[in-house]
Amino acid sequence: MSDSATLYICYFGLRKPLVQTQVLTYLREIKKIDGLKISLLTFEPEMSKRWTAAEIESEKTKLAQQGIKWYCLPYHKRFSILATAYDVLNGAWFVRKTLAHERVDVLHCRVHVPALMGALGRKFSRQKPRLLFDIRGFMPEEYTDAGVWPEGGWLYRTVKKVEKWLIGQADGFVVLTEKARNILFPESSKTGTDNFGRPVEVIPCCVDLSRFGQPNDHERERRRAELGVSDRFVVSYVGSFGGWYLTDSMIDFFKTAREQRPETFLMILTQSGGVAERLKAAGFGEEDFFVGKVPPAEVPRYLAAADVAISFIKACFSKLSSSPTKIPEYLGAGLPVISNKGIGDIDELITKERVGVLLDLDPHGYRAALEEVEVLMEEKHFAERSADIARNQFDLETIGGERYRRLYRSLLAM
Repeated sequence: MSDSATLYICYFGLRKPLVQTQVLTYLREIKKIDGLKISLLTFEPEMSKRWTAAEIESEKTKLAQQGIKWYCLPYHKRFSILATAYDVLNGAWFVRKTLAHERVDVLHCRVHVPALMGALGRKFSRQKPRLLFDIRGFMPEEYTDAGVWPEGGWLYRTVKKVEKWLIGQADGFVVLTEKARNILFPESSKTGTDNFGRPVEVIPCCVDLSRFGQPNDHERERRRAELGVSDRFVVSYVGSFGGWYLTDSMIDFFKTAREQRPETFLMILTQSGGVAERLKAAGFGEEDFFVGKVPPAEVPRYLAAADVAISFIKACFSKLSSSPTKIPEYLGAGLPVISNKGIGDIDELITKERVGVLLDLDPHGYRAALEEVEVLMEEKHFAERSADIARNQFDLETIGGERYRRLYRSLLAM
């Protein structure tokens, strides 16, 4: 495996939080394989406006110091389907050129569009690296579940055919949940490989839990005092509003929480706009909430002040493949989780490990969940137990990193 090389293709820009907190952190873990050289290709929105030549060189230097060689191409958005098709061809041509001049043993493709770039680029090259299809989600179903594409329409059918072809072309796979594996590769749950002997790994969205430390009452009270919420019942939420994330249901839940506990305070860490206005319209005063954009490194400090945390996501077929990053963050902070049902493997996690409450999205469900979570909050050593479960199932190095390294070793040994 010495002097092996991988090219990771990502259809996002380098500055996107997901790339910073997920893609780069995983690449640093994969880099721990002795002798493995790593290259990263990203697609940058409005590249000529948002990046100067000096900034690009600066980022290349920073990443090179971490052992990652960075390439970037412009991302196109206008005329969506045609723009994506153009980017696919551009990415495939880049792959073909790279394979003509550099050794690449693994093409690591994050979701469907990069997988198509990698498969096409490899098809027309003499060099034939292993293709790792990091599926992550059910992309065609996500678009139909979101109402963007009509169910059974020509676009959905076309992408499903492409997906089937990509699965046939790939040499290994990553999915985020056991449910996704059982749907796509049911035989692999016992053997670790599909019917053709190709490795399949379940790698949930993992977190660097060393940032959270071990939850303790002293730190919690200190942080609550800093934020001026020592005498409040603090409900936290991390992530986006709108789309898959059920804004109306969250607002209704917040109102129910305030009815049952008038001292409720909302701590919402989000990049979405308009949230404060929605809360004010629902009757919350400015003294009753904090809404802010917080750097990933600061999230643990804020969560340390919370009592409970919520995750409300639209339950549909495509979300059986989802692994929300907020869940390990909540658990790592020692918080009980209140979640709706039907999202990835969360139902089994909460039920089996008793780290939260599953609710129905209605007033009765909200009230029942708040009563149930009170019991968990009173459980001795709950925070420590929650953090231990996070480490056992979502730790970046021992779970995510180790499974990626195991998968790479299998591919490199083929």
